[in-house]
Amino acid sequence: MKKLPIGISDFKELKENNYYFIDKSLFIKDIIDENAKVILLPRPRRFGKTLNLSMLYYFFSNTDEDYSHLFKNLKIKDTEDRYLDKQGKYPVVFLTFRGVKDLSWEDCLENIQDIISSQYESHAYLLEGELLSDKEKTVYRDIVNLSASKVHYQKALSKLICYLERYYNQKTIVLIDEYDQPIQSGYMNGYYEEVISFMRGFLESGLKDNNSLEKGVLTGILRVAKESIFSGLNNLMVSTLLEDKYDSYFGLLEEEVEEIFNDYSLEYRIKEVKEWYNGYNFGEKTLYNPWSIINCIYYHGELKPYWVNTSGNEIIKGLIINGDSEIKSDLELLIKDESIERKIDENIVFADVDKKSTSLWSFLLLSGYLRASNSQRRGARLYCDLEIPNQEVKYIYEEIILDWFEENITSQKLKLMLEALTSGDIEIFSSIFTEFVLNSMSSFDIGGNEPEKVYHAFVLGLLLNLRDNYQVKSNRESGYGRYDVMIIPNKKDKLGIIMEFKKVNEYKKEILEEAVEEALKQIKEKRYKQELLAQGIEGIIELGIAFSGKEVMIKKS
Repeated sequence: MKKLPIGISDFKELKENNYYFIDKSLFIKDIIDENAKVILLPRPRRFGKTLNLSMLYYFFSNTDEDYSHLFKNLKIKDTEDRYLDKQGKYPVVFLTFRGVKDLSWEDCLENIQDIISSQYESHAYLLEGELLSDKEKTVYRDIVNLSASKVHYQKALSKLICYLERYYNQKTIVLIDEYDQPIQSGYMNGYYEEVISFMRGFLESGLKDNNSLEKGVLTGILRVAKESIFSGLNNLMVSTLLEDKYDSYFGLLEEEVEEIFNDYSLEYRIKEVKEWYNGYNFGEKTLYNPWSIINCIYYHGELKPYWVNTSGNEIIKGLIINGDSEIKSDLELLIKDESIERKIDENIVFADVDKKSTSLWSFLLLSGYLRASNSQRRGARLYCDLEIPNQEVKYIYEEIILDWFEENITSQKLKLMLEALTSGDIEIFSSIFTEFVLNSMSSFDIGGNEPEKVYHAFVLGLLLNLRDNYQVKSNRESGYGRYDVMIIPNKKDKLGIIMEFKKVNEYKKEILEEAVEEALKQIKEKRYKQELLAQGIEGIIELGIAFSGKEVMIKKS
């Protein structure tokens, strides 16, 4: 039985050490057939991007070492001679930025320069003879020695491509893995503008109108919008996960998953595996995250959230926790396994992700945290029905919400608050809930939509913390109007709870009292308890909750 390639992203290492391999080698053929000179293939984390680029490197690279044995018995060997004739014929520049996760621009730039320096050093034979002028050799050595100016590093890709064509009399192939990792780090750590400026110059100088370039292939998680980084790059073709052109090469197809589980005698787990790990619709195919599947097999079919333990969830957590009340309200629907229709922008501007809900939903979709169960274009706009793809990703959302609760109220107090609520001890519940509101509400925005954000988040917390013994239902009307919550026990001898929220814009005790009374009156007049009575639940608590900034008043009828 072959070894499982956990953490192996080098194609040569994988093949020579007899690791399990799903043949995706026809990816090479499609890259050759692609008319565009530069191809950008954004896909979520852990979907085989690095391995695919590594495969391209070993196929095209014209180094002294012969790599043809790596492709023995693969599908690419059954293609026409015009494809096989390109094997081992090109100088290749292979850069990966996946490790660039620095907290400051200075460290990020130093990291990028080191990556470029290593690539230059691997082609140090270019310094021999008279191929380069004295000036070119000086700059080349400065880049290798990490003493060149930032401008020279920014132009380094363009220069190296030209030098390689000059040496080999053959145009150069460029492979760039995780091109957007430095940009994500810049967004998260406050140097977005600096890294965008550098990467724009670096990529454009190397890939735009470069006659020494044969083909460029870039991978990342997102397509960072043209106006941000690819402006003027008119030879670029982008194929996102919403298209079907390259969909079978990233991730595992359903038949491939069934095959690998059969090979490891775990076919009896396949039904549960589909519930936990499938659900990604890339183009017209449903695909699985390879990282999750490989780890599941390694641990003998144990179903766990393997993807959540990889890096990358920090940005998602920040966007969800800091999102407005509408985002939290939509997340409530998603957690309940419902779908939401939203406009999707395939061109992400990182600077807008936390400012525009369209950018947020697009980000979550394109980075693998949501799936599009249905999509349609209305004119130039793309609309998708968004869902949480599977149990593994749902776990990520749940952990983000639960972690946020524990950051604002200790787990002991959270447990006490929920026990007080479900047992009818409203005095204790009110005391701890007020503390929760104070801790979770920004001191800089008590007059805006913060109260709506808090009670939407509170409903999410109820939904997850009470899910084993209660059903939590909410009437999702405007945050400025009413927002009903109904807690329905699974056992009829437990208390049912109805909560009515009201927000008032001016803090006065008498105004809060009026709002609480209005909430209780509304519960009675609308006869909300009929739903509980119809289910045979006779013990019912009715709560009115009024907000004014950080002030809260709770009253039981």
